[in-house]
Amino acid sequence: MNQKVLTVLEYNKIIERLSALASSPLGKEKVMKLQPMSDLDQIKEAQNNTADALSRLFKRDGISFGSNKPVGRSLRSLEIGATLSIAELLAIAALLDNVGRVKSYGKPERADEPADSLTEMFDGLVLNSQIAQEIHRCILSEDEIADDASSNLKSIRRNIGLANDKIKSQLNAMLNGQYRTYLQDAVITQRDGRYCIPVKAEYKGQVPGMVHDQSSTGSTVFIEPQAIVNLNNQIRELQIEEKKEIEVILETLSKMTAEETESIANDQKIMTRLDVIFAKGRLAMEQNASRPVFNNKHIINIRKGRHPLLDQKKVVPIDVRLGEDFDLLVVTGPNTGGKTVSLKTVGLLTLMGQAGLHIPAGDRSQLAVFTKVYADIGDEQSIEQSLSTFSSHMKNIVAILKNADENSLCLFDELGAGTDPTEGAALAIAILDYLHKRGIRSMATTHYSELKVYALSTDKVENACCEFDVETLSPTYKLLIGIPGKSNAFAISKRLGLREDIIEEAKLHITEDKENFEDLISDLENSRRIIEKERAEIAEYKAKIKTHQDALEKKRDKIDDSRDEILRKAREEAQSILREAKDVADETIRTFQKAGPGASMKDLEKARDKVRNKQKDNDAGLTVKNTDKPKKQIKPSDIKLGMDVKIVSMGLKGTVNSLPDAKGNITVSCGIMKSKTNINDIIIIDDGPIIPKKGVVNKNKSEASKIKMNKSYSVTSEINLLGKTVDEAIYELDKYLDDAYLAHMPSVRIVHGKGTGALRQAVQSKLRKTKYIESFRGGEYGEGDAGVTIATFKD
Repeated sequence: MNQKVLTVLEYNKIIERLSALASSPLGKEKVMKLQPMSDLDQIKEAQNNTADALSRLFKRDGISFGSNKPVGRSLRSLEIGATLSIAELLAIAALLDNVGRVKSYGKPERADEPADSLTEMFDGLVLNSQIAQEIHRCILSEDEIADDASSNLKSIRRNIGLANDKIKSQLNAMLNGQYRTYLQDAVITQRDGRYCIPVKAEYKGQVPGMVHDQSSTGSTVFIEPQAIVNLNNQIRELQIEEKKEIEVILETLSKMTAEETESIANDQKIMTRLDVIFAKGRLAMEQNASRPVFNNKHIINIRKGRHPLLDQKKVVPIDVRLGEDFDLLVVTGPNTGGKTVSLKTVGLLTLMGQAGLHIPAGDRSQLAVFTKVYADIGDEQSIEQSLSTFSSHMKNIVAILKNADENSLCLFDELGAGTDPTEGAALAIAILDYLHKRGIRSMATTHYSELKVYALSTDKVENACCEFDVETLSPTYKLLIGIPGKSNAFAISKRLGLREDIIEEAKLHITEDKENFEDLISDLENSRRIIEKERAEIAEYKAKIKTHQDALEKKRDKIDDSRDEILRKAREEAQSILREAKDVADETIRTFQKAGPGASMKDLEKARDKVRNKQKDNDAGLTVKNTDKPKKQIKPSDIKLGMDVKIVSMGLKGTVNSLPDAKGNITVSCGIMKSKTNINDIIIIDDGPIIPKKGVVNKNKSEASKIKMNKSYSVTSEINLLGKTVDEAIYELDKYLDDAYLAHMPSVRIVHGKGTGALRQAVQSKLRKTKYIESFRGGEYGEGDAGVTIATFKD
């Protein structure tokens, strides 16, 4: 991409923010070189990496790559047999420790956890923990080698300590003995690494030994007494041996590390790449960004896109389409209305997406792959180069027209401005028409009405405007596609206090056709607002109807299941009764046959009573036992259409569909099943009829019924908890789940966003504790990903 375009669209500022989120020097360096790609497969791979890093960040805390410092020069030195310094070995050990932590972070939490696009990178890290442990065992810091680094070093340092003790013992004896009066201070000091005592200058001849130094005033000389010269020499020799032994230790550690230079270099490459990927994930989390869907058809469809450099709490999301129904978008509207921001948002999100970054936009936003992005935005007039505003713009436009092709995206801000309006408008139309005929995706902002007419009259060219509220004199920053914008100059001037007569005079200078055109635009805008309002109301009604329809279907299915179960049990009971009756009849016949002609009537009567009792028991078993008995005798006049009743023998509730006939029989609707029964087999439910008597209003019942019905109609299949604290969200979720369950909804969609993951964890914890929740899961691709949880109710 052209470096100038990256600067104009402020891509470099995104890269600077991304660099701050990388945790290693090499990661930051690689981020600063990050450029948009033009290969679709590479872009998809980069987007996969970012998405998987974001998913891992949601599941657990992030990992630092801070110890991934440059060790390439040290590794090359090892390859030619050189010995590394203490600092270089410590840097390699720190890198290897960091590799171990990152390797552990990349391990799956569960055995059945599926692999992602980062798994191979984590698996590719080679653990050289033995090298790191040996380096840390031998080297305590950049200034200190451990005594236990080798047995020889330990022996040398022990001898140095013994020699030091002997020298100090002898010097202490001198300080407290014969030389006491000759000393400036009774202290032991060192000069050039040798022990000395401070002697007054006038007594230096009284202390035999070597003079190593004197004070700045000359009043004190530092003498190494003759008695300790050999001991000092011994210490110096031991120190030389110590230095040689340390070199041997460093050489040994270097040789051990040299055996793994290839794996260490590969580890550093993987660590640097992972650092960049996780920096992208952190940026996506910070911006509440989502993964765009890329295509090679030059189609852009950004849903709720936000400029990433604006305050996320204040920026107004925009919807932008380009490339499917039209390939040229002309944006008009007043100054400071958001036209340039919209233009930059499209360009910047395209560059971010092609660099493998998620974009601050809604799910399923589409971006196209462009080999080049061109932008003529801002004033680049130059006094030194004798370029006016118009000239600087035209210079950029000439270069764009020369290099742009069908794989390019062209963005123009205030095309044709800075010169005569008539000529500027004509040039702007000619330039856009040239790009349009070549099928180049383009977007331009303008104030010229001629371009609005061009867009209205040309196929595959569309108008758009940035909405402006004349009443408040403030833009809403909403991008409205399909509606040309107005400059609103007269309305703004009037609100700001310009005299009415001046405004009327100005209107006289506008042609009637132009005025009619502006009025048409105004009418279109009003119509759009009305249509949008009605569309929102229709969508709300559709959602209510769908919820109610789902509840009714579920209830009908439940009734069908209940009816089938009742019929099945009835058939089984009937078969059982028939078998039992046959057995009794057979037994009775055998009894009569055995009795013969001479049997007594008493025995025969006893057998008949037995059969009669058995029949009574069966009759009693056929009657459904129910503790509910009619409280009083129901009269035919008590029965009203729509009244709620309960059929005692069946144990079912229903609604009266017909008035009693002469025998007291009525028809009762139990769900989708109708049953004919007698008024003596029903109980009137206390709640009263659904349809009250004419002129009589059961206030309590009507209000309760109204609340209940409204509840069923108003519950939607989704709740949005974005922007709420955990306490606020859980309170609303608790109430919503109760309402949705009572409305017989099969499942609901809970939108909690991605953010830090705290709200998602609180929501899922609440779902685990809710008894009537059958299961829940995170949103899949296309449902909202990690920003959504789907909960299913128990039947």
